[in-house]
Amino acid sequence: MDYVLDFSQIDKNLLAMVGGKNASLGEMLKAGIRVPPGFAVTTEGYQEFLTGAGLDDVICGILDAVDPEDMASLDNASAQVQALINGAPMPSAIADAIRESYAGLCEGCQSQDLPVAVRSSATAEDLPDASFAGQQDTYLWVTGGDQVIKMVQKCWASLFTPRAISYRIKIDCSHITTLMSVGVQKMVNSRTSGVMFTLNPTNGDPSKVMVEASWGFGEAVVSGIVTPDSFLVDKIVSEINQRTISAKTVECVRDGAVGVIHRDVPPERQTTPSLSDEEIKELVNLAKQIENHYGRPQDIEWAIDIDFSPPENIFILQSRPETVWSQRPNKPLLGGKTGFELLMDKALTTIKVRK
Repeated sequence: MDYVLDFSQIDKNLLAMVGGKNASLGEMLKAGIRVPPGFAVTTEGYQEFLTGAGLDDVICGILDAVDPEDMASLDNASAQVQALINGAPMPSAIADAIRESYAGLCEGCQSQDLPVAVRSSATAEDLPDASFAGQQDTYLWVTGGDQVIKMVQKCWASLFTPRAISYRIKIDCSHITTLMSVGVQKMVNSRTSGVMFTLNPTNGDPSKVMVEASWGFGEAVVSGIVTPDSFLVDKIVSEINQRTISAKTVECVRDGAVGVIHRDVPPERQTTPSLSDEEIKELVNLAKQIENHYGRPQDIEWAIDIDFSPPENIFILQSRPETVWSQRPNKPLLGGKTGFELLMDKALTTIKVRK
């Protein structure tokens, strides 16, 4: 049984084993996109863990009694299920596989205790017709095999947050057939991080890429605690059509003694652009490659590693289908007519000659 798969072994065909996030990382790696190395703890491991601990029926019983309209009911059910998962013993075969893969990742990156991100990757997330993003947990700067195993278990438990339970009920998605994989990935020592959309998110214009960036780790941007710099770039000529430099007052950084903290940005850096024009253009090139590979607009998370030189310092952390404009029906923009119909109307209009 495959409890662990390296990202290099993964593609979109293994979504049922590694979830949406991990499948996308493996797919991009195979397409030549710069992705930090790592591995996935598969859904087979998750299923064996639940079965071995005898939790399947217990969890079903708890969730069957949930009233999705009652927040207290959701909170109570979530707390019960997560406590059961976090309190159950990890099967030794799964724990050994995780330790071995983490040791291999450390060796490959020439680091004894390599800091990694441990990210949830559910089988139902990152799908074109649903929006599960942000419902499960991510743990940053995790070091050591034992801590990685602990955080993998916490990611499994996060499949049952109140928000995730409620959303699955809302869209009639089974709690039992939704499975959890976990990605373990080398941390990027981020100078700047952010997101980008392979269309203009304000109006759906597919000829543009919107890049949003701020200092430090991307959690500050994704969580909305900082207003990022934004750059609207033309896809064809890579010209920056619009740039907005915000006062970036907070950055998410690593503090060796404490862990990940939110730190005030010095006044002189707050209104300094977090990206150079060269970095923006390289990000846009990567965005176009990813969109072309998937054949649809994408919502992409990225980071610039302070320990590398450009352009090898830009890494893609995640790519998921854009779900706002992509799901809207294509409608003619002018008077309910297509561009061809408008041209034909003009061509057939009688020309009036002034006498």
